[in-house]
Amino acid sequence: MAINDALNYFKNLESKTTKKSEIKVYKNFIQILTSLQNRDLSDAEVQSIERELDALDLNSSSSEGKKYFSKAFKQFQKYLKDTFSLTTEGYYTNLGVAFGSSFGIFFSVIFFSSSERSMGISMGIGLGMIAGLIIGRNLDAKAKAAGRMI
Repeated sequence: MAINDALNYFKNLESKTTKKSEIKVYKNFIQILTSLQNRDLSDAEVQSIERELDALDLNSSSSEGKKYFSKAFKQFQKYLKDTFSLTTEGYYTNLGVAFGSSFGIFFSVIFFSSSERSMGISMGIGLGMIAGLIIGRNLDAKAKAAGRMI
């Protein structure tokens, strides 16, 4: 499926639905496909992306609903990240906050164990999220400066 065809397909789906969750998924696809269309890609890269869009089988009758398209979107996003090192805006920030909160719990158990448990855990989560946010924003800025953000 060509990038233009996929873009028109998702615009058509977006205009037909009234569910906010489906519209959000369609808009995510539209945003990525539009930015790919505006990028200066070689013919080989465009063909590779079009093969991946074909592999997602977006036009099949089983591709109904938000669940299928959400899964396809994540798969397409992973493909772009692995193949072309392209990320969406806020990718590293979201990743940093998730890892930061996870590690924050771990460090709160180690370092704040002398204080009240719930207070220590909440402090650890908060500090971890702040650290993850700072690191993620920094990585997002680097990706944008390098032209790897779509």
